[in-house]
Amino acid sequence: MCRLFGFRSVIQSQVHRSLLAADNALGTQSNDHPDGWGVAYYVDGAPHLTRSPATALGDQLFHRLSGVVASETVVAHVRKATQGTNSVLNCHPFQYGRWVFAHNGDIPGFAKKRELLLAELAPRLRRYILGDTDSECIFYLLLTQLERFGPLGRPHELADVFAAIDATAQIVRRVCDPPCPEGQTLGDKERSLLTMMITDGQLMAAVHGGKELLWSSHKHRCPDRDVCPSLSPECEAPSATGFVNHLLVSSEELSGENVWFKLAEGEVVGIDHRMHMRLGELGKRQLQMAPS
Repeated sequence: MCRLFGFRSVIQSQVHRSLLAADNALGTQSNDHPDGWGVAYYVDGAPHLTRSPATALGDQLFHRLSGVVASETVVAHVRKATQGTNSVLNCHPFQYGRWVFAHNGDIPGFAKKRELLLAELAPRLRRYILGDTDSECIFYLLLTQLERFGPLGRPHELADVFAAIDATAQIVRRVCDPPCPEGQTLGDKERSLLTMMITDGQLMAAVHGGKELLWSSHKHRCPDRDVCPSLSPECEAPSATGFVNHLLVSSEELSGENVWFKLAEGEVVGIDHRMHMRLGELGKRQLQMAPS
């Protein structure tokens, strides 16, 4: 499987530590996930995407990029291929307009189910699929569901993104998963695993869809507390209001001062353009604020 990392912050932050320097940094994880990497970051509201089929830790481009990227929004991914060839077209993240997406999971036997899933996509979006992974199809299915709430080029509410994620998961499992006897559950080798992350640079949402995912919105103590102009109580303690200065999402707990929480399967975490963080659960309309 793959590994995900993403953050959204009120200030531009460098990603070198998260991608290379920390214990469990994404580059280190690429030793076990050698089939390519990608980093997307936003500059003046526009996504910039770099991908490579090489192993991240041994790729000098990955080292150079991680050293210079500073942004308010970043999504990074290292790939261990389960579907599709090892090519740059199959590397995550994927991008459409302002939207960037990465997936950790698998649709078992996807090649036999691909056409059925493509039939669920908006026809105008199908032509943008360039690779042969299940992940890229899931991305455009998610965009198809999101477009029900308004044009993809316009801002969306976080609740709309949560609802689109929920609908996408339901469609994938209805189309691709085998029937499950009542009272039983499918094993990981039979069911679709749909842990994923999406952002438009302003909001960000992620779901635990069968592969572990963690989040963090504050630190024990910020190492930049004496120089950071945006330091607030929410940076070093759980938010009492739901508004935060940063949100990190990762497949692994990274070393450092961040306080990490695990999502349960089916839980979603997200942050809107106002930096208001929410937690929710697939299949339920009610959104919650971050725990206080």
